Amino acid sequence: MIRYDGGSRGREVEEHVYDREELTREAQSRTATRRGPMDLPFFFLTMIILTVGVIMVLSASFARAYYQSDDPTRYFTRQLLFAVSGTALMLLASRFPVYIYRRFSMPLLAASIFLLILVPIIGAEDNGATRWINLGFTTFQPSEITKLAVILAFASMICVYKDKMKTFKYGVLPFAIILVVVVGLLILEPHLSASVIIIAIGAIMMFAGGTRWQYFAIGGGVVAVLGVLLVTQMGYASSRISTWLDPFSDPQGDGFQIIQSLYAVGSGGLLGLGLGQGRQKYLYLPEEHNDFIFAVVCEELGLIGALLILLLFALLIVRGYWLALHARDRFGALVITGITSLLAIQVFLNVAVVTNLVPCTGISLPFFSYGGTALWIQLVEMGIVLSISRDIPLKRRKKDEGK
Repeated sequence: MIRYDGGSRGREVEEHVYDREELTREAQSRTATRRGPMDLPFFFLTMIILTVGVIMVLSASFARAYYQSDDPTRYFTRQLLFAVSGTALMLLASRFPVYIYRRFSMPLLAASIFLLILVPIIGAEDNGATRWINLGFTTFQPSEITKLAVILAFASMICVYKDKMKTFKYGVLPFAIILVVVVGLLILEPHLSASVIIIAIGAIMMFAGGTRWQYFAIGGGVVAVLGVLLVTQMGYASSRISTWLDPFSDPQGDGFQIIQSLYAVGSGGLLGLGLGQGRQKYLYLPEEHNDFIFAVVCEELGLIGALLILLLFALLIVRGYWLALHARDRFGALVITGITSLLAIQVFLNVAVVTNLVPCTGISLPFFSYGGTALWIQLVEMGIVLSISRDIPLKRRKKDEGK
């Protein structure tokens, strides 16, 4: 406390101290809201992968597009428009402060569950599954939104229960209820691959949040038993298992797609046939511009080209985990962990399906497979990671100021 005798000198000292304190508070307020630049390595890796992906959509789709509409660039043009607009959405998402995503995490989860409820009622059917909602100009799968919603909601809940995550009541039960509801709705579509991904993401988020490993052992056993029951009861799932084990047992039926995929992968050799020179995309390989676009990549770019693309994905994933380790707060670290893990799981499963390492599932290759709204959501997820990365330089500055 400053003491003075009421004279002019005392008033000057008091006013000087008041002004200095006011400036300090104002500077602290500006520092609290100031954000650094987004992480450029993560941004450029995303843009490189996106650019290569759009080019491969053109190469993989022009034969089917010409056959269907006499316009060989039909799929490419739409994918390019979604890529450009999606990049704008990514940059916009990178500008929102992190607390916005935490504030709207639970409403987004509620909205995604509502959309999943609508799918069996108003959804569009394709190949025996009802997974899409028609928007008129395009269709989208609510399961794509649900993946992001689960990541944001789980991260928010873990931050709330951070001191109680090792208990069953707070560290397992609320998360299990959400997963049961979401997966139950996905099974109705049916969408087994999305169910597997969301269960895996939920488990990763809970593990990162501090849930005891014993609960994972119990939960893993329960999921395994339920998985066996579902596979035996769901005809399409059991047939895919049989096809996976021996695709040549039915080469003109269920095994046709994976056989054509293996032909494409094998014929690429070391250097590939050249961009645009692949043969399997000429209406031999189904879904050549969608779930099986990586087979076209292998055929046209060869083993070296495919490995370079996988290396780009690996660098992006590693950079994502690096950002998670250096995130400013717990929520940001958990969100980046979830989004990066989702990317890693989808890349691994898609490549594994194309090479017949795992049974065929409807999992797209991020940034490569044709699909506008899915690409939008993936780019928004990258934008959220970039938004969280903006606070990392601020964290470093504060550490430097404290030294």
